[in-house]
Amino acid sequence: QVRLVESGGGSVQPGGSLRLSCSASGSTVDINRMGWYRQAPGKSRELVATITDRGVTNYADALKGRFTIAGGGVDHTVSLQMNSLKPEDTAVYYCYAHEAYQSSGGATYVDDYWGQGTQVTVSS
Repeated sequence: QVRLVESGGGSVQPGGSLRLSCSASGSTVDINRMGWYRQAPGKSRELVATITDRGVTNYADALKGRFTIAGGGVDHTVSLQMNSLKPEDTAVYYCYAHEAYQSSGGATYVDDYWGQGTQVTVSS
């Protein structure tokens, strides 16, 4: 019952920058972590960055320093600032949301949600 919509993808030359954004709607009250993953053609989906509702971030080691994630608070929006882009950054970028909630019996349940993806192409 969570919908994620990404925007901001496009084509850019190597060394350029893009900013992606994502907004969550629906049953968002239990979301406690949002972020971005990416998938290049023929490759597995991989972590880009995540941020918790308390602002704790996690980055893929290879991307830390070039990419910056922000948001993930009560508005349930998240952005990804991508700088110094390289051709190997070309991929479909997916917004991600994680929720955790307790049942009436106290058991904890988790769910993951994904956006439709936005294409990022880095080429000369």
